[in-house]
Amino acid sequence: MSSPRRYQFDNQLPAVPQQRQTPVYRPEMLPAPGYTEQPHVVVQHIHQAPPDRTVQRVALGAGAGGGAVVAGVYFGPLLISSLTVIGANLLFLAFIAAVGTWGITTVVRSVGGPEGKAAAQNLRKARRKRG
Repeated sequence: MSSPRRYQFDNQLPAVPQQRQTPVYRPEMLPAPGYTEQPHVVVQHIHQAPPDRTVQRVALGAGAGGGAVVAGVYFGPLLISSLTVIGANLLFLAFIAAVGTWGITTVVRSVGGPEGKAAAQNLRKARRKRG
């Protein structure tokens, strides 16, 4: 005599696979346009910002335009840093031009003798006239 089954899965034999029936396509009549049996339900999802962002926007007085504040915070330092880099490059180029002019003037004065000094004087006068 065998012991009774204690659990549902005590049977050690493999399960017999059940054959699946293939679905049969059965066309159904579609309702006429504009005809519905039930009223149309509108599902509306309301998305709200987290309370901390809402408080920040209200504190900044930004309201719905909080994105403008964020853009200002992000692009402000970016603009300042890019203008600083451009200014530094222009300053470096002006320094190179001044050193080059000073070097050329010094060479012309020392090599040219009285004609070189006159040329340097003419160059200085021309620069003063321009501004």
